[in-house]
Amino acid sequence: MAKFSFAHNNINVKELERSMEFYHAALGLSEIRRITPEDGSFVIVFLSDGSTQHQLELTWLRDWERPYNLGDNEFHLAFRTDDYEAAYNKHKEMGCICYENNKMGIYFINDPDGYWLEIIPVRK
Repeated sequence: MAKFSFAHNNINVKELERSMEFYHAALGLSEIRRITPEDGSFVIVFLSDGSTQHQLELTWLRDWERPYNLGDNEFHLAFRTDDYEAAYNKHKEMGCICYENNKMGIYFINDPDGYWLEIIPVRK
């Protein structure tokens, strides 16, 4: 059987620059590649954490005019941090924490389009 490994996850965004700034400020992700067709109908930006091969693909569509339907927002990406307390304090200061589950020791932040991002500590 063929072997598979994760490459990237995609999310569509309304304001590309605002989303890129958020992902850099909140999670330290940086642009590593960009696809822009000649007709300008879309832009795809790949973000990296600089330590894994997994990437986050942000897609901006020129002709998309309404907010994206996120359903019940059960879909989410999870990010592990080596300094949970510092991450929590930074996200609290940014005002982007949308849900906390102290019993499980996790919390979620919202990106500019309303996507939920789970923050979890490194567990030993």
